[in-house]
Amino acid sequence: MRPYKELSLAEAATAIKELDLPAFRARQIAQWVYGKGAASYDEMTNLSRSLRERLAVELPLYTPRIVDRQISQDGTRKYIVAFHDGASTEMVAMPYGNRLTVCFSTQVGCAMQCSFCATGKEGFTRNLVPGEMVDQIILAEKDMGTRVSNVVSMGQGEPLLNLENLSAALEILNDPAYRGIGARHIVVSTCGIVQGIRAFADIGEQYVLAVSLHSAIQETRDMIMPRVANQPIDALIEAIQEYDRKTHRRVTFEYVLIQGMNDDRRHIDALIDICRRTHSNVNLIELNEIEESPFRPSGRKVSLEFVKRLKSAGIEASIRDSRGSDIAGACGQLKNERARLCSDT
Repeated sequence: MRPYKELSLAEAATAIKELDLPAFRARQIAQWVYGKGAASYDEMTNLSRSLRERLAVELPLYTPRIVDRQISQDGTRKYIVAFHDGASTEMVAMPYGNRLTVCFSTQVGCAMQCSFCATGKEGFTRNLVPGEMVDQIILAEKDMGTRVSNVVSMGQGEPLLNLENLSAALEILNDPAYRGIGARHIVVSTCGIVQGIRAFADIGEQYVLAVSLHSAIQETRDMIMPRVANQPIDALIEAIQEYDRKTHRRVTFEYVLIQGMNDDRRHIDALIDICRRTHSNVNLIELNEIEESPFRPSGRKVSLEFVKRLKSAGIEASIRDSRGSDIAGACGQLKNERARLCSDT
């Protein structure tokens, strides 16, 4: 049998049925694992010892652990989470008043190799399974001592290249019986995988879609995001328009401002044009500087000018509140830093 956390809720119910157990056991076990965050079957006190022992053999239950934690002056915490097979990934917990947002990973590493991103230097290892994504939220909640209210899939990996597992994880996160996070408080971020956006539109939930655009000019975008050069901007726009027709939901364009690359008048004019062709808003991101990277942030003056120009064109725009800059806050930085330290010892 497969490990329990590799299964969707429906698959877990089928697996329980195949063990000739009553149907209510499936939800009972899921409530222990995803509602209460049980780390092993031994914690499930309303199951008999013989059943717990059988489940441990038939549906092994693996629980990840935090192997590194950095705490920022602004309260943000960044973690490296290690899984049972030795793979590890990152997540970030960001408190905002009475809200707690967790940025979780969907893959170990990433194959997209965006030029400004630290994770791209690591490469791709494997997809995370549904329970491994949910576990990140549970671990952060336990460590922070407060309930997670919002989640964003902006950690390591390209979510829409792991859509089946992601969809299963989001179902668990959204279900009131488990994590109970409202669909509109769940953000899925993508580099712009066209087929993935079309498939995501068919899920039928009110999740929020964010598209990492970073340039509305094809040649610039190809330099910044070489692995999506085969996903033309025109095809991306068509997919977003189709998403809007199916879901009636606005898309957020994520735009990292990089000095001398995508921050001049020509690029802002192109961004305005795309926004006018889609039901969208813009979230501007001030670049985190990465050691040995040739890229530099454009600066607050340029960010404010972008916001001014976008708003004057009737487009909603904001600058993302940068969190955790003092603790290797950019995606992939903490793992790369840890690996570098280990190699030096």
